[in-house]
Amino acid sequence: MADNSIDVNNTNDDDLHEHYRFVVDRGQGLLRIDKFLMDRIENASRTKIQTAASNGNIVVNEIPVKSSYKVKPGDVIRIMMEEPVRSIELIPEAIPLDIEYEDEDVIVVNKKAGMVVHPAYGNYSGTLVNALLYHLDKSDERLGLLSTGPYLVHRIDKDTSGLMVVAKNEETQRKLQGQFADHSIDRIYNALVWGDLKDDAGTITGNIARSKSDRKIFTVYQDSSVGKHAITHYKVLERFGYVTLVECELETGRTHQIRVHMKYIGHPLFNDETYGGNRILRGTTFSKYQQFVQNCFKLCPRQALHARVLGFDHPTTGKHLRFEKPLATDVADVIEKWRHYAIHKSMDGMDNG
Repeated sequence: MADNSIDVNNTNDDDLHEHYRFVVDRGQGLLRIDKFLMDRIENASRTKIQTAASNGNIVVNEIPVKSSYKVKPGDVIRIMMEEPVRSIELIPEAIPLDIEYEDEDVIVVNKKAGMVVHPAYGNYSGTLVNALLYHLDKSDERLGLLSTGPYLVHRIDKDTSGLMVVAKNEETQRKLQGQFADHSIDRIYNALVWGDLKDDAGTITGNIARSKSDRKIFTVYQDSSVGKHAITHYKVLERFGYVTLVECELETGRTHQIRVHMKYIGHPLFNDETYGGNRILRGTTFSKYQQFVQNCFKLCPRQALHARVLGFDHPTTGKHLRFEKPLATDVADVIEKWRHYAIHKSMDGMDNG
């Protein structure tokens, strides 16, 4: 008998929000769940439902199922999505976009720090999606399970800058999501972290899930039954004594992955308020040094993290595309400030800022 369930370790129900719930009638005959849902959700496409199933977003009796699962009388079907349910329409907004590349299938954008990718509670406007709706001349579109472009493939945090790819149609989204799933996407970030790393390069492995003590943050669990498998490769680019510039390459893409993994090994990102990097974690008690760090915080008022490289196979042509975007100005400026500090410190042996 075919196994119609999917690996529950690849999903984390705590991260998801219920968008739809159906209880199958007693008289319902056996029917594939994708067909069942197409008949019950207005404007639902089979491709979108199948993608939701493959991502673990369709749950039957608390177990994620494949699109080939056949519903039975009494089944409780829930559709769980990352975004909370919204009751308002998304409005196109004329927000400037830094577009690196665009064709009829994909858009590669350089997202600025401070911009939320997708509307959610407390951020229904001013997002990348609002800007893309305007750019694509879309209006009155809802971007949940049944959306009609733009189609998000991945996302980066609000206060992280750098490269993202967005699909213009469902087929492109599905193919790109497949590349993310099989880890064939190139994603390289630059980060300034606290401390002087012991090794020049390494790999951080640890499941990531929401913290049990604070639901707003994520943490690493060594228990393989908790959270989602996550792997980050890093190498040191430049050492400044109390902080280090590193390159991080993602093998998986979990929420806050680099920020959580670097904190896990004792090197939080510089000025990452969520994970404790907005405190002076390394250095001296000299007042000039303390003032120097505070000035650095003001210069880069967010976590010093930038998505520098993005590479993928074009979903239509098959050609490998690779994009690289230099560090955002605030991150580059704070790195230069630390570079001068490190040189000055080595010359006079004093911790002056």
